[in-house]
Amino acid sequence: MEHKNIVATIYLKDGMAVKNPTELDVKQDVLELASVYDDSGIDKIICYDLSTDDEEHEKNILAIREINRNVQVKTAGGGNIKRLEDVKKLLYAGCVEVILNGSKPETIDLIKEASARFGAEKMLVSLATVDFLFKTKDFLQDNIHELLIMNKNLLEGLENISPIPYILQIDEYDFDYVLGILKSDQIRGISGQFINDTNFNIMQMKSDLSDAGVKMDNFEPKLSWSDLKPDSQGLVPTVVQDFQTGEVLMVAYMNEESFNTTIRTGKMTYYSRSRQSLWVKGETSGHFQFVKSLTADCDFDTILAKVSQVGVACHTGAPSCFHNEIVKKEYIERNPLKVFEDVYAVISDRKQHPKEGSYTNYLFDKGLDKILKKVGEEATEIVIAAKNPDSEETKYEISDFLYHMMVLMVEKGVTWEDITSELAQR
Repeated sequence: MEHKNIVATIYLKDGMAVKNPTELDVKQDVLELASVYDDSGIDKIICYDLSTDDEEHEKNILAIREINRNVQVKTAGGGNIKRLEDVKKLLYAGCVEVILNGSKPETIDLIKEASARFGAEKMLVSLATVDFLFKTKDFLQDNIHELLIMNKNLLEGLENISPIPYILQIDEYDFDYVLGILKSDQIRGISGQFINDTNFNIMQMKSDLSDAGVKMDNFEPKLSWSDLKPDSQGLVPTVVQDFQTGEVLMVAYMNEESFNTTIRTGKMTYYSRSRQSLWVKGETSGHFQFVKSLTADCDFDTILAKVSQVGVACHTGAPSCFHNEIVKKEYIERNPLKVFEDVYAVISDRKQHPKEGSYTNYLFDKGLDKILKKVGEEATEIVIAAKNPDSEETKYEISDFLYHMMVLMVEKGVTWEDITSELAQR
């Protein structure tokens, strides 16, 4: 049985997030909001484009692309879809699905065209009435993946009309009602304003639903506390690491209660030896740590936690608690991404703080055309070198090319994080 989805919605206006289609005044950073949803346990984000002209439409498409480059949760795109090109834009922006509006007459032809081009598994239709189902009953099931039901009053009789799975929009939270409808095999998940509220505890709801017998995509631990080997005080040391960079952020301790609370809520919860009590990291500072993985070591007496860190980990304001150097021996960095980031940082510094006689500054001074010319020349050198059986020259030329490419990246404001995020989607 598939797990049920908890679906958040981001409404986009002029490249920013707004509360809903009728409240456009209060705007929020799109990426910041999507990151909160990503960390909170949301299974999917619907991105609705509320644009009224082509310029605003492009801003919203760029905002959706940024979401997909920077968060782990999958997205579906909808709103302002008039032709096949609009479907393609959303899919190319990284959305796994596109939502077509069932209240628009042109949607019927567009479903057939888009499904044939991109596949039925990428097509959803939003419905506020059942009229569309009757008009399309002969072909709809084979051309879309899911329905998005915007009015819960449609549920009466819906499953008798169509076997297509659906997501239901519910704007007010009632646990017993949610539990009841999610027990249907045909429903795949829920969305609604209460889910969009960033103060709502998604992980707690998912845990409660799991306890009530609904299959949810939440943490199902392969090891329990009884499998671990706590010390004489009943504690297990926990090493905390940034899930993206691998940087060690801090070390803390867990007892059985904090361990189970962490798994249940998705927020790192520790046992404070000084206060003799549980503490949720970030509860007072807002610098929460959201769990990405927990792993026990070979002796089962230490936990490695990989987390999404909000803000900084250290109470001093430092990103990591490990910043007091004791000894350090110079060494050559071999980590590929670290090398790229270090070289990129040097190039960026040269642009901001020019150094006399620097070749990098010479390129920046000459401008974009010169940089592009060098990138083209170095690419050609790679082709020539690759014809040589000896790979040493190829390595040298690729290194030259990568350096000049990074100069171009700095010039255009493109970072390695932008590049790796884009590659990760492919």
